[in-house]
Amino acid sequence: MKLYRLLSDDDTSAFCHKVTAALNQGWELHGGPAYAFDAARGVMRCAQAVVKEKPGSYSPEMKLSEQ
Repeated sequence: MKLYRLLSDDDTSAFCHKVTAALNQGWELHGGPAYAFDAARGVMRCAQAVVKEKPGSYSPEMKLSEQ
């Protein structure tokens, strides 16, 4: 099965650590990062899609961050 996650956070080192942790858990980048300005909070937000191949069958109940 192929799994997909969209990681997002404020544009800080925490976002980079979140993506780095996913890469070290076997996830791969899918496309480039996205950036948007959150006018309500006055901060930049980042997003990065990641994918991972795993044996087994997909279930909507699975927690993707634990795969």
